[in-house]
Amino acid sequence: MPPLQGLGIWYRSYGKANQEQVDKDSVIDCKYNSEGGCRMKINIKRNMFPGGKTKVLTMSYDDGVTQDEKLIDIFDKYSIKGTFNLNSGYFGQVDEIIVRGDKTNHSHIPAEKIKDIYLNHEVAIHTFTHPHLTELTKEMLTYEVIEDKKNLEELVGYPVRGMAYPYGTYNDRIIQNLKELNIEYARNVITTNKFGLPKDFLAWDGTCHHNNENLLKLAKDFIQSEKRDQLSLFYVWGHSYEFDVYNNWTIIEEFCELVGNNSNVWYATNIEIVDYINSQNLLKFSCTGPSVYNPSGVDVWISVDGKAIEVKKGCIVKLK
Repeated sequence: MPPLQGLGIWYRSYGKANQEQVDKDSVIDCKYNSEGGCRMKINIKRNMFPGGKTKVLTMSYDDGVTQDEKLIDIFDKYSIKGTFNLNSGYFGQVDEIIVRGDKTNHSHIPAEKIKDIYLNHEVAIHTFTHPHLTELTKEMLTYEVIEDKKNLEELVGYPVRGMAYPYGTYNDRIIQNLKELNIEYARNVITTNKFGLPKDFLAWDGTCHHNNENLLKLAKDFIQSEKRDQLSLFYVWGHSYEFDVYNNWTIIEEFCELVGNNSNVWYATNIEIVDYINSQNLLKFSCTGPSVYNPSGVDVWISVDGKAIEVKKGCIVKLK
């Protein structure tokens, strides 16, 4: 389900409630007709992440190569979370890759180290052998995704629910196939240079690759932004071996120092963002209260007349 940040409802104190979507500005207006003796308007927005924050940063890195260990050390230093998309068919393989005419280490982390190395981060699918998915039959695609999913789950001990497209290639048929396999999100390699939420989590565009010439400018814009009425998502992706190729480990260290350990930013994995947005979309608003019920397993936040309100999982909260 794509992100939904608003639902508009009009209430009358007599007769039946007349519900009308007014999603343009993500507002719920609750008005009780003056004939009933009272009139009330409540401005409600789904425009907050955990803790009432409006900014989230997520990182996504592919292939499961040994350089991930160094990258994770940097992430952990600055309280940043990442999603690491792994090819289980290559676990433990010692390999080199030729980029820009030079050989670079492209060895993969062995299976027995996966759980410990990625402990504080998310492990996700990158398929079993990294093929171009658009060249596969449905049966071959199913094998590549499910075999990788099965292998990863056996190692990390939790359901693996998302992925990154190998080479960034996909189409509508692939998206439909992934839905049938209960894959909940998939990242491509499209750059937006923006901080918006995806319209479709199975066609998730990133803000930028870490080699983007505007990376640090985007980071400064993200941190300095004073927008409090909308959600901002900064999504950076890449491959950790590229820092060896371009000899630019300093750029990711500088980036993380700039955006990390900031009390105004939520640091999340890809699946945490998906779960949070989906949980916000499940909120149930009453026609007689007003009140809101959170049927999900995730605590969520909303703003009510500009005030941050937490709606804990499984709870009902009165808004006025």
